[in-house]
Amino acid sequence: MVDDAKLDRVVAEARRQRDERERGYREQALKLYPWVCGRCAREFTRANLHELTVHHRNHDHDHNPPDGSNWELLCLYCHDNEHARALEQREKVQASTGRGASATHQPFAALGDLLKKS
Repeated sequence: MVDDAKLDRVVAEARRQRDERERGYREQALKLYPWVCGRCAREFTRANLHELTVHHRNHDHDHNPPDGSNWELLCLYCHDNEHARALEQREKVQASTGRGASATHQPFAALGDLLKKS
């Protein structure tokens, strides 16, 4: 039987950790790079900085080298466009090879261990 309260605590903790990790690399990226979109060159100020996002070049949100080499700052629109283009490219490759989509990220890989700890 699943303990819903325990599962809720584990999920809440995982979300808190993700948010904390994201805040950390975003703050680092904003210190390293000028507040300009790397694609459309739109400039940002403190007033609209929330519209500037950190894009992971290799699409791995856990790969955050301190030198920022896996990051680029993109506005919301260019960031969405970048992910849409990557998705289209992946679908083209899958169609040409006859292979279906395959997941590479396993977000619940350590869920069992987390549930045991709580």
